[in-house]
Amino acid sequence: MSRRTSMPLMVAAGLLAGVVSSGAMAAAPVAASSAGSQWLRCGALWDGKSSLPGPVYVEVRGNRIAAVGREAPAAKAVVTDLSKLTCLPGLIDTHTHVLLQGDITADDYDAQLLKQSPEYRTILATVNARRALSWGFTTIRDIETEGAGYADVDVKHAIERGIIPGPRMQVAGRAMDVTGAYPLLGYAPAVVVPKGVQEVDGADGGRRAVREQLSHGVDWIKVYSDRSYFVREDGVLDDIPTFTLEELRAIVDETHRQRHKIASHATALNGVHNSVEAGVDTIEHGDYIADADLATMVRKGIYYVPTIYVGEYVAEGRAKAGAPVWLKMVSIHEDTFRRALKAGVKIAFGTDVGGFDWQINPAIEFPLMVKYGMTPEQALRAATVTAAELLGWQDKLGTVEAGKLADIVAVPGNPLQDVAVLGRVQFVMKDGVVYPAAMQP
Repeated sequence: MSRRTSMPLMVAAGLLAGVVSSGAMAAAPVAASSAGSQWLRCGALWDGKSSLPGPVYVEVRGNRIAAVGREAPAAKAVVTDLSKLTCLPGLIDTHTHVLLQGDITADDYDAQLLKQSPEYRTILATVNARRALSWGFTTIRDIETEGAGYADVDVKHAIERGIIPGPRMQVAGRAMDVTGAYPLLGYAPAVVVPKGVQEVDGADGGRRAVREQLSHGVDWIKVYSDRSYFVREDGVLDDIPTFTLEELRAIVDETHRQRHKIASHATALNGVHNSVEAGVDTIEHGDYIADADLATMVRKGIYYVPTIYVGEYVAEGRAKAGAPVWLKMVSIHEDTFRRALKAGVKIAFGTDVGGFDWQINPAIEFPLMVKYGMTPEQALRAATVTAAELLGWQDKLGTVEAGKLADIVAVPGNPLQDVAVLGRVQFVMKDGVVYPAAMQP
């Protein structure tokens, strides 16, 4: 999350299910035959649009879904029996940090940038990518490297080329903030320390940074739009904005001019307002969003990626470290989520994993989305249909239907009745290839 984030308020037994077993991690993926079809026999199917009782058969040819229906394949067909499981589209997490290993306090964050080399952090990132896939997240948007340069671009390419297993990725590289607003901070003036972002000042500087980052292969531009949070007497979560509105508009304009999208870390009143006025594509975190800005988000089609769990995870530790506002932000965030849902804002699933420990399955976000007012199906759509739209990949991801990429996962039970089963994925297929799931039947 990096704007610093403390020990979990919720360390539930369900977290233990998020730890990937060494056996599952070591197993090799199984590719579909390029010459013929393979079939999945599903006990039930939620295809992204409706729920179908089983048996339902999904035909996969190469990396695409060829057909979905009730007609059984020929006797000699290659069939994977998932008759005790519910099949779903591959899950999508639109806010991850594969190069970050948790940053509850400044000490956690500083240690990674000062004591771990970018090469070592990249090695850890490959492990995190494999974990994400084993949990059923076949696609992620990795929303900056926190001081590791453009290592996310290399991880993405290594996955695309089959060098390492992992989700398909869209990446944001370095992210941007203004001078003096982002860690590492607090060191003696003569001590040169690394920064978690690219420092950018002025409208022209913003345009130059966009061009530079895109030239290094990022898919998204990310900006940090606020800092220094505090709760006013009227209960509003206030902040100090980072970029001026002029600077933000220049960065957004340059990003869109080059046909890319921009994400804004905007947690409180001014950061969110400036971001939506400038026309960003996504608001990340959004613990407090004014009603007028929610209306603007609906009008402009700006997505909200709330990252609920990480706020609860870091609150206690950050409060102990001297920032008690993080405890108040939990209830403020819940109220904002409910208001955004009622207003009709497009809400996409995103967790900020990396801001919390990668040993925890990001699916822990689903029950919180339901607790905060979504139905289980709305939460599931946020991680499939809506997330695919946010990425601009709705033509190939987000639903199980003929012509889409063969990204399919399967879980025990009915996620529309118990959304927690999404944390117990037992079958993972990405691009028609079966990978080891963290949870075994």
